[in-house]
Amino acid sequence: MQFNSLTNEPEVSSLEVGELYIRYKAYAFSIAYRMLGSVMEAEDMVQDCFTELQSKSLDDIRNAKSYIAKLIVNRSLNLLNSARNQRESYVGEWLPEPMSDSEMGNIPEETVQQKEMISYAYLVMLEQLSPMERAVFVLREAFQYEYTEIADWLGKSESNCRQIFSRARRKLPDRPLPMEQSSANYAAKEQLLARFTIAFLNYDVSEMLELLAEQPVFTADGGGRVHTVMRTMRVRKGVLALLTSRRVLTRLREREWVPTFINGEQHLALLENGQLSEVLCLELDSLGERIKGFYLVVNPDKLTSVSR
Repeated sequence: MQFNSLTNEPEVSSLEVGELYIRYKAYAFSIAYRMLGSVMEAEDMVQDCFTELQSKSLDDIRNAKSYIAKLIVNRSLNLLNSARNQRESYVGEWLPEPMSDSEMGNIPEETVQQKEMISYAYLVMLEQLSPMERAVFVLREAFQYEYTEIADWLGKSESNCRQIFSRARRKLPDRPLPMEQSSANYAAKEQLLARFTIAFLNYDVSEMLELLAEQPVFTADGGGRVHTVMRTMRVRKGVLALLTSRRVLTRLREREWVPTFINGEQHLALLENGQLSEVLCLELDSLGERIKGFYLVVNPDKLTSVSR
């Protein structure tokens, strides 16, 4: 097997497509999922990418990893641009598709910062960006590619890519540095989930006030398939009223609430007769003591990864 002396990556000409698939499918998926926010679309994208490679001559491709990343990000851009009209006509709010802990096995070993960049709250945050901003931001921030390489892949100048990255940065809120998860952190998160569950099930206004951050956000995604809250709630008083209402979200109080690892973090799976019916992902403040984001996924099409 021949290796590129600069990158220590095998040259494509020395590998079969099947070997490339085994070596790089997890890496390709990790880019596609961050770009698309959909497990199903990311899996399809990876399959399409390697199908395309089967029909190409690989002799002139020196760096397999970079070439596959280029294929994935450009295919993702095409899909995102074509999907914009679909998302604009989507019934209610659009949320990313949560990924179960078992599916996280598709993600290669990464740094702490990279792992934080596949958290559910991070994917929600990326929805604020245009497709091109998302591409530049993901390639630079999550995968540390150089601007020269990003510019070449996207058909932009290096200075333009720097401007796009800066614009994307300005659109996104400041986020605390990610920390390694410890048993103490897990225990604290589990305790907070339990407190929230009890407060919600018991309409406990005072406890809920203790748990809410100063500017919480509540978003639900039913996709027109399941009736739910149609618009994002952003005012603390409104979120509190929603979470303690005896008329709204009532069916959630009939579920079995189960702490579950989703996108590498503890969240809540809601079961009806033992079957997954909703997923509630909670985003915590920088101290990990209060809840600033509630993301309720009700659309059954977006629960398949967690279900399996």
